[in-house]
Amino acid sequence: MKFVISSSELLTHLLAINRVISSKNTLPILDNFLFNLEGNELNVTASDLETTLMTKMSVENTSDSGSIALPARILTDTLKEFPEQPLTFDINLETLAVVIISENGRFNIVGQKGLDYPQLPILKDDKKGSLQMNPGVLLSGISKTLFASADDELRPVMNGVFLELFTENITFVASDAHKLVRYKRTDAKADKEASFILPKKPASLLKSILPREDNQVTIEFDDKNAFFTLSEFKLVCRLVEGNYPSYDSVIPKDNPNKLIIDRIEFYNTLKRVSVFSNQASNLVKLQLTGNQITISAQDIDFSISAHERLNCQYEGDEMEIGFKSVFLIEILSNLSSQDVVFELSDPSRAGILLPAEKDNEEEDILMLLMPMMIGA
Repeated sequence: MKFVISSSELLTHLLAINRVISSKNTLPILDNFLFNLEGNELNVTASDLETTLMTKMSVENTSDSGSIALPARILTDTLKEFPEQPLTFDINLETLAVVIISENGRFNIVGQKGLDYPQLPILKDDKKGSLQMNPGVLLSGISKTLFASADDELRPVMNGVFLELFTENITFVASDAHKLVRYKRTDAKADKEASFILPKKPASLLKSILPREDNQVTIEFDDKNAFFTLSEFKLVCRLVEGNYPSYDSVIPKDNPNKLIIDRIEFYNTLKRVSVFSNQASNLVKLQLTGNQITISAQDIDFSISAHERLNCQYEGDEMEIGFKSVFLIEILSNLSSQDVVFELSDPSRAGILLPAEKDNEEEDILMLLMPMMIGA
């Protein structure tokens, strides 16, 4: 088995899929990339059993088809040191000896049998669903929600992005029980209603490869696995099993107190004031009176405090409400509008943040944050 490939092209593709490989693999073969040559097409696979990412490239001067597993770390570390040049891979599939020939040198490594590499799962026909999605829509849905997902070993259903497919829209949801994000797109639809929970790792891998995609993404799934097919990549992942909590029931419907404020000003003030908050609680207080908001924080243990006033538009009762500053800052950094609308009902119920103006008429984004007890 033999082929010639550009060193930089190979490195780019290998680095894109290398993030799948776990540092604590249960199977030693998973420390390798699986190279599979068919005609002039080279497919390279990386996997950690739960998630598999494949990429394909065109190669030249090929002879014989076949597959071999090659050590991932040696390959990526070596390729990083090459200037752009063609590399010849000469592989003996019987002895598993591999010679990589560059312009000025030869590098010898030993592979493992390609047949020992884990096989891909097969989707069940009776439970299979599929749809096409614009890569920009999928990227936005993941980017806007992933940060709000949990790391909760006791409730694994919270550790990912929940996709709800409807015939009139597609909804992405993520929550860690303190904050929640719901992102709807009306320009993406499914033929029939379905839902699945996409785990954190494959979601972040998609987030890194989707910006380069121009064509529609094909999504196929059943009750256990999902396949995302792009032009040059294919991602296969095991889905999170279980039922996602009823997120609609925690979104307060009646919020008479409405605050409109410049997002960047609010964000920067929070960053400054939160330095003075108690390190354990990260509590910041928002005091709303008239058309002013006072943002304050203190740490009694160190006798430090800070407060800053900002102008805003506020309709509602005078109120003092506390939030964890880290979460509030994170939410504001994931909204893109110039002004944000903060809807509140009372200091013990969740606050809702919405963009004051939409970038895109087809999208509907809602972010929710649970308050903290001020006197605690």
